[in-house]
Amino acid sequence: MNLRSPAFAILFCVSLIAAAGNMALQSVLPNIGRAFELSDTLVAGAFAISALMWTVASPFWARLSDRLGRKKVMMIGLTGFVLSMTGFGLATTAGLERWLGVGLAFALMAIARTVYGVFGSAAPIASQAYVADRTTPEQRTQAMSLLASAQGLGTVIGPTLAPLFVLPLIGLAGPMYGFAAMGLIALIVVWRRLPSGDVVRTPSPSGRRDTTGKGLWKDPRVRDYLLYGLMITGAQAINISVLGFHIIDELAVTGTGAADTQPFIALAMFAGAAATLLAQWGLIPLLKLQPRDLMRWGAGLALVGNLLSIASPGYYGVVMGYAVVSMGVGFARPGFTAGSSLAVGSHEQGAVAGLMMSLAGLSFLAPPVIGVALYELAEPGPFIANAVMLAVATLLCFVSPRLRLGPEDLPGRDETPSADTPPASQPGPEGNR
Repeated sequence: MNLRSPAFAILFCVSLIAAAGNMALQSVLPNIGRAFELSDTLVAGAFAISALMWTVASPFWARLSDRLGRKKVMMIGLTGFVLSMTGFGLATTAGLERWLGVGLAFALMAIARTVYGVFGSAAPIASQAYVADRTTPEQRTQAMSLLASAQGLGTVIGPTLAPLFVLPLIGLAGPMYGFAAMGLIALIVVWRRLPSGDVVRTPSPSGRRDTTGKGLWKDPRVRDYLLYGLMITGAQAINISVLGFHIIDELAVTGTGAADTQPFIALAMFAGAAATLLAQWGLIPLLKLQPRDLMRWGAGLALVGNLLSIASPGYYGVVMGYAVVSMGVGFARPGFTAGSSLAVGSHEQGAVAGLMMSLAGLSFLAPPVIGVALYELAEPGPFIANAVMLAVATLLCFVSPRLRLGPEDLPGRDETPSADTPPASQPGPEGNR
């Protein structure tokens, strides 16, 4: 696949809009929770079911994308995104305007997010598998990095645009309506313009395709990538979930009301997203970093960011710590995504894409609830927990043979498989079209 092609541009925009919509929602959610007079932990916990549905549904969409084709599954995911954002916006409006009781309105918001949990993983799974189907192993790291950078750009656009959509008549529900409209436009463009995502079958060495992904959870080729990815995305989920509440409380000391903190939350998220893009658009191509290096730098920087949040708890310290964490994730995500993709054959790309998307659901299942609960107990609590988890992730990069050596040696890489690694346990990816 030509990374400058219209098809890749469409995939990039799909990922961008999904990420922007979710980050816009994350940026206004703390103020919605405070307006509903709900506890911070309840606000975080009510959406754990959405993450659970995402985790459960991801392998299903991976299998379905193998059977139906990437494009059709992408359209299903975008439809779910539009319905979820619209429903969430309507429920928010009904609660803020007191057309419905706060409890009922919040329950409807949770249901809307559950819809996203069921369908939301379909589009990114299909996008990742679409790219993997059409890139050579040598192109894969750059392609996955560029696709991941769409999420980074989305985290810039979402929080930046969110305050602009908070209008007098629709209030805090405005960002949901705005991004639902963008998702609808993306759905139409995919339908009309994206080339077919039908999968050209490549037989596995054993003569059958492994598209379920069930065995890959324990497969030594990808197991350590998944473990590393779960720790990285879990730490990121805690940082994102705590950020809004942290800023509201820090600015309350200066006399700033919760309703006036939205631009400050957006600025913090913008700083984090800009740091992510600096890593993915600037440093990764410039330094030509490979998955092994990306994971080491990613975990290390995310660890430093959480330590900064502990040492400097004021507003500017919060922003700086979040930016460094985001830069670390900007390195780490394309590292473990491309590494896991390169570690398996072309017949397993749909399955491994499903597993990568499952990580996103798992990371937002328990970690945000635990992080917000720790924050309510003690301000440094979630950052201390993150620091411990990220220290383990950094250590894993050096003690795991799979992560230490990286995927199989390819032209332009400096990784070399160890001499004592049996060829059968480290199969190289097959040539893709």
